[in-house]
Amino acid sequence: QFVESGGGLVQPGESLRLSCAAFGFTFSSNTMNWHRQAPGKGRELVASISSTGSSTIYPDSVKGRFAISRDNAKNMVYLQMNNLKPEDTAVYYCRRGGYIDSWGQGTQVTVSS
Repeated sequence: QFVESGGGLVQPGESLRLSCAAFGFTFSSNTMNWHRQAPGKGRELVASISSTGSSTIYPDSVKGRFAISRDNAKNMVYLQMNNLKPEDTAVYYCRRGGYIDSWGQGTQVTVSS
C-alpha cells in the first residue's frame, strides 16, 4: 500500500526529498505520516499532515528542518529534509494515521561525512 523512494547517502547539512506513493484506500480522506527507524531503535514519528494538508505536526528533533507535503490528486506524500544530521540516519516509512497498515519497504537515508 505504500512505496517509499528518494533516500540516499548525503553529507551533513545537505538535503533530500522523500516520496511516498499510496495505494488501496481513499488517500484524500486520511492523515498521512512519515516515520523513521534508526539502527537498534524503535520507529519514530517524524511528520504528520492532515487530509487536506492544512495542518502539519513535527517533533522537536526535526522541527524547522523537515517539511511534509502531499498531492491528493496523485496520492503522494513527500518529506523535504534540509540540514540533515548524522542522527537522521534511518529507514524512512510512510503510513496513514490511525490505521494498523502493513509497512512498506522504506527508503534508507544515511547522513555521513
